[in-house]
Amino acid sequence: MNCFTLFCYTVGMKWIVGVDEAGRGPLAGPVAVGMVVVPADFDWDIILGVGDSKKVSESNREVVYKQAQYLRHQRKLNFAVSQVGAPVIDEKGIVFAINLAIARCIKRLDIHPNTHQFKLDGSLYAPVQFQQETIIKGDAKEKSIGLASIVAKVTRDAYMQRIDRKYSQYGFATHKGYGTLAHRQAISQCGKSPIHRVSYCKNIVYDI
Repeated sequence: MNCFTLFCYTVGMKWIVGVDEAGRGPLAGPVAVGMVVVPADFDWDIILGVGDSKKVSESNREVVYKQAQYLRHQRKLNFAVSQVGAPVIDEKGIVFAINLAIARCIKRLDIHPNTHQFKLDGSLYAPVQFQQETIIKGDAKEKSIGLASIVAKVTRDAYMQRIDRKYSQYGFATHKGYGTLAHRQAISQCGKSPIHRVSYCKNIVYDI
């Protein structure tokens, strides 16, 4: 049991767990799941700019992420991000990969059914033993989900920027693995890299 969870049990509080993913649709790179744990009475005024990561600028996402890191250090919230790569997505499918990432985050954060309530975006689900609510467009409606979407997006983007140094011919730092015209043209010219999702590429790149 980590210090954050011990503090939870000591004061007898109920916790909200926000969950969202980033990178479901790209042709390359991992899918990332963000999981954020806050007290049920968390004051969202202490972390500004939280919302749907797709509607928050890259620079503002970085600011929010740093705020979340500081608040984690202060033990006012906790979060984790798990990424599952292209080989698993190709072999098992995107739903399996996302569920695996969710399970990993739960383990890292030491979350328990009797103290934590899940709020998940879109079609995401927690394991059945947890109290949970799936919210359509939850990243825009529920701040715990919005923050989860941001930490997932920032973490995944940072990975794609790092991997661009190894596979610079694809432009991962720019498009983050999504199927832009430039990316599809690069695949057509250079073939697929080890981080490409073969199952995602096979019906797209030959139509360029």
